[in-house]
Amino acid sequence: MLLLHTLQLLPLLLMLAWAAVEDLRTRRIRNWLTFSLLCTGIAHGLTGAGGGAGSIGSSLAGAGVGFFLPLLLFAIGAMGGGDVKLLAGVGAWIGPMPVFQVFCAAAIVGMVIVLGQAAAQGRLRILSRNSAVLAVNLVHLGDVGVEHAAATGRSCRSVEKPLPYAVPVLLAVSSLLAAGWIG
Repeated sequence: MLLLHTLQLLPLLLMLAWAAVEDLRTRRIRNWLTFSLLCTGIAHGLTGAGGGAGSIGSSLAGAGVGFFLPLLLFAIGAMGGGDVKLLAGVGAWIGPMPVFQVFCAAAIVGMVIVLGQAAAQGRLRILSRNSAVLAVNLVHLGDVGVEHAAATGRSCRSVEKPLPYAVPVLLAVSSLLAAGWIG
């Protein structure tokens, strides 16, 4: 059964792999790729593949959850617009609860990647300080405002290049699929 489900999600995995390569090379995910991911995810939902988890309602709800989960990170400049659209497309394929799981797993994978990158560049102390500053800004978002938090986020770069978010998303989707948590 897992093999059949994996075959049904093969287009998702292939587009995510393409996005990961693009993101690694250019730190951008092209709109046509995220739009294709979203449209094919909705088409997948229209087919009803996978039962209730593959319904059009689940597909649209997944796209919404996938869009709104990273929106705050985008608003403060911690994530790009392509990353938000990528997660919406993933949500269209897998539904609302699995995209939440992907978001959480990708956050953990991304954290490990950033820690490794900062360690390799000798910038762990800077990363720790900047993370504390950003956390304080987020806790006091109502007091300092979104624009101040966004400006702080842009000024607190701890690594030379931003995280290619499509890579943790691909790893999260692949891992959760292999574990049988998606579907």
